[in-house]
Amino acid sequence: MSHHLDSPIARQDPRLDLTDFYLFRGERGTVFVMNASHSLAGEDIPRGFHPEGRYEFKIDGDGDAVEELTYRFTFGERGPDGGQSYRLHRLTGVEAQDPHATGTLVVEGGTDRTQDLGGGVRLWIGRAGDPFWIEPDVLQAVGKAVKQGTRVDLGEWDPAKATNLFAGHTVHTIVLELSDSELLALAGPDRRISAWALASLATDVGGWRQINRVGLPMMHPLFTQLDEDLGDRLNGGRPADDRRTHGGTVAGMIAGVVRAYGTAEDPEAYGQCFAARVLPNMLPYTVGTPASYGFLQWNGRTLTDNAPDVMFSTALNTPVGLTIGKDSITAKPSPAFPYVPEA
Repeated sequence: MSHHLDSPIARQDPRLDLTDFYLFRGERGTVFVMNASHSLAGEDIPRGFHPEGRYEFKIDGDGDAVEELTYRFTFGERGPDGGQSYRLHRLTGVEAQDPHATGTLVVEGGTDRTQDLGGGVRLWIGRAGDPFWIEPDVLQAVGKAVKQGTRVDLGEWDPAKATNLFAGHTVHTIVLELSDSELLALAGPDRRISAWALASLATDVGGWRQINRVGLPMMHPLFTQLDEDLGDRLNGGRPADDRRTHGGTVAGMIAGVVRAYGTAEDPEAYGQCFAARVLPNMLPYTVGTPASYGFLQWNGRTLTDNAPDVMFSTALNTPVGLTIGKDSITAKPSPAFPYVPEA
């Protein structure tokens, strides 16, 4: 799974568990999608968005892995019909990094309806189908191999019987479409930005506890299935510190599994190259271009990109396939706003 129920802290309240983050070209501009509160966690628990939490899109435009622009969402209590009120604030410059800064109120609204804010900016928040797919047997086998430094052992697994663990499941999603001019004001001549999503919870002493952070897909399935403490640590911190904090761990784990396959003359060097590519853990994108998270490039991520095959094969330096793809999704994404599958 991409980020679903990925750590003990995230599982304490799945409303704060960010399952996936997408970034792609939309009808009018650049689309940011954040999914949370997966139905896999159960229907007898609180759903929707946490009224004491905050959900943020973080955007870096100058390549230093520090955000210059933050879009921050907060929510009211969930009503009897499942609806919630929300407020969106925009924070720029040093305020974008400050959890205590107020920023500028952009809009107030309610879930399950589109807000057209003018200038190409649109917003939709509500319950949607999960567009992600994963094969549970392959998932577990890859996680075990990376942890133990072995080849992937699928035993008697039959690819013909592969299933999508998330078929028919739902998420609660935030879809924000921004104008290109908003982002190009941050980016350099190459039009490149990097982004990530963040969920935090208010503390009793007036601060904020970071619960979940997601940039690139499949980071947690690769590294934390058998190391939940690492899962919590990867969800904490900030991208600018990722290489210093986690670079050695990531490089060592990848070197172990690549050594087992014998697909690199210098497994340690391969591990270091992989760590340098995935850390800082941010999703890169060139504004105004078609997004594609594939073997040739990592440029944003569409709702139908095959992130599991790409990340598993790249990490292990050998082909790994789920044998299922976007056709295994119960409800399909749409080319029209808000793009996400219907619940």
